Amino acid sequence: QVQLVESGGGSVQAGGSLRLSCAASGLTFSAASMGWFRQAPGKEREGVAVTDGNRETSYADYYADSVKGRFTISKDNAKNTLYLEMNSLKPEDTAMYYCAAPRLYRSAYSLQIRGLRPTDFDFWGQGTHVTVSS
Repeated sequence: QVQLVESGGGSVQAGGSLRLSCAASGLTFSAASMGWFRQAPGKEREGVAVTDGNRETSYADYYADSVKGRFTISKDNAKNTLYLEMNSLKPEDTAMYYCAAPRLYRSAYSLQIRGLRPTDFDFWGQGTHVTVSS
């Protein structure tokens, strides 16, 4: 049984930083491509970042344009934990943040060119909330 548990959300002022964590179990974490999504009130869930589980791709990472240069996704395979380092936070980053993984391996590249669709991911955590005040 796959379980994904996010933590690290909170309230910060604009320009601040947060690091989100996602503890994973029940999947071959080291080989899994995984992503971060977010959903603001009244908006659709959107992909934020994805990282590849295939070492041959040098763990390629992709980001939504809105967070590129500010957010960094990473995996610690020894701890089965996915991270999202968020810097220079803006009020528009306020949302519930979720980590997710596909049931079968998909390259981060293929997930990215499909627009980081939530429907391409099968396993989801419960989310952690981030509030950025101006």
